[in-house]
Amino acid sequence: MNPAAHREGQNVSMTRIAIIGGHGKVALHLSALLTDEGHSVTSFIRNPEHAGDVAATGATPSVLDVENATTAEIADALRGHDAVVWSAGAGGGNPERTYAVDRDAAIRSMDAAAEAGVGRYIMVSYLGAGPDHGVPADNGFFPYAEAKAAADEYLRGTQLAWTILGPGSLTDKPGTGRIDVDPAPGQGSRETSRSNAAIVAAAVLDLPETAGRIIEFRDGTLPVSAALQPVA
Repeated sequence: MNPAAHREGQNVSMTRIAIIGGHGKVALHLSALLTDEGHSVTSFIRNPEHAGDVAATGATPSVLDVENATTAEIADALRGHDAVVWSAGAGGGNPERTYAVDRDAAIRSMDAAAEAGVGRYIMVSYLGAGPDHGVPADNGFFPYAEAKAAADEYLRGTQLAWTILGPGSLTDKPGTGRIDVDPAPGQGSRETSRSNAAIVAAAVLDLPETAGRIIEFRDGTLPVSAALQPVA
């Protein structure tokens, strides 16, 4: 991970950032990046046994079972923050739970952010997400694809200052701070290091002009700060 990779050319101001799904690998990378910058990070986790891993990144762990929490309970947890990053997921394998977390809980978190007055919302989705995802109904990935499509669509209809991130196939390779944005389907590798995904998430938090954008990306050649500039 290269913390300097997302700092270049950006003005960083201290903010209070909430990460939902704080024990995921992308979230742990992101927490370390943000706290290194001096941001205050609250990282929400379901399992209290994961608190030590989260605290080691500099974030403050907080137990919140978003799958079962009400909108009001999530709003109470988010109140006082400046931005929220959704990086949670059911992890596949159980369609019912996938819909409960990746669609229903995600949507409640958006309503909760609005209720709590947290205007900035970053959704970690995936490259190719959307109603035309093309995943067959008999494929095990189908519930996740459907859930993410519904959550992303709902987010686009809110009044939140949202950004949807679509990293490609996640790997544990070292982050380079270099990506390709909006790669053409079927051309080249879709690999995206989790560290690079975290660098992009940290960067968009520092770039309010990325609100209202869907940013799909993979490991590539452009520095993140340059790659995120809007196309003229």
